[in-house]
Amino acid sequence: MLRRAGDVSPFADRFDRVRARMVELDVEVLCLSVGADLPWLCGYEAMPLERLTMLVVPVDGSATLVVPGLEAPRVTERPELFALRPWTETEDPVAIVADLVGPAVSVAVGDRTWARFVLDLQAALPSSQFVRSSSVTEALRAVKDDHEIAALAAAAVAADQVATQLQQGDVVLVGRTEADISADLGRRLVDEGHQRVNFAIVAAGANAASPHHEPGARVVGPDEVVLCDFGATMVDDNGVGYCSDITRCVWTGTPPSEVAEVYGVLAAAQQAAFDAVAPGVAASVVDRAARDVISAAGFGDRFVHRTGHGIGVEEHEEPYVVDGNDAPLVVGNAFSIEPGIYLPGRYGFRLEDIVVAVEGGGRRLNEVDRSLAVR
Repeated sequence: MLRRAGDVSPFADRFDRVRARMVELDVEVLCLSVGADLPWLCGYEAMPLERLTMLVVPVDGSATLVVPGLEAPRVTERPELFALRPWTETEDPVAIVADLVGPAVSVAVGDRTWARFVLDLQAALPSSQFVRSSSVTEALRAVKDDHEIAALAAAAVAADQVATQLQQGDVVLVGRTEADISADLGRRLVDEGHQRVNFAIVAAGANAASPHHEPGARVVGPDEVVLCDFGATMVDDNGVGYCSDITRCVWTGTPPSEVAEVYGVLAAAQQAAFDAVAPGVAASVVDRAARDVISAAGFGDRFVHRTGHGIGVEEHEEPYVVDGNDAPLVVGNAFSIEPGIYLPGRYGFRLEDIVVAVEGGGRRLNEVDRSLAVR
């Protein structure tokens, strides 16, 4: 059921948790501008323009959303949570924010806030000490509530539809450029319900050995791999966007035995990492589970990135599944598991699903076939 405009759930709970965290950290005021913290907390995504938008949240007072007057109609007002303060073209928004912050000594400012505004605020508030907003929000955002998990699952289902179309041959590969296929995947993501395409990597042949290859004029031929890694944002019924992210590989012909063996190692590594997921298990342990399988097969130096990243309002956020991150997973953590094997000058493979930590283990949000598709 769609939520009516102005419904404060689940934002009221997030405000409460943010303020409790501010108390723990002795942060007196939280100031959020562009970036994911703002829509996560109040449901409004600021336009990245030269005009300042900033949500000012005192630890023990009323919050105010300062917005350019011409953008105020875009705001879904939630008066139980924040007052709306539009500013005109002749007003100074930094001065407005500084007045709302008042004499606060400890101010957490959004990590993605433009430097020009941070510097202006520091000049306007010389007695205040600034810290990053992530010190307040990062750990909170990393633990998804039921509504967020449902939103991520819906985005994953839509991405699975596109991956299925790719595997079954609805997306023509041979004879098309990587860029053309990338645009095709993007259109299909939107057709399946996403509002914004975040990326659509298409890498053919030797290009697949570059994990973040930029799709270009390379034409896909027969008897080679086409690695497709794509994700987009689907807006939930509260107006907040949640991300999908999936990687599947297709071989345009019959793969040689060596290729099938390498891909088999990759699939086994991804399964091992998934099997390692459980609340209380360190993220580094999940990374090691995948890495051990690949290393044992002799490809350890060809797995050149972390095993996964958190996902939610942003494509990449906490928790990061990487060596050195010994923080234990908790119920509600959502993240990718995406080991890769890359052989420069030849080919590369990656296999990616989104997983949520649940009681007793992990839950895959992506369910599309994980084998090397043959076309």
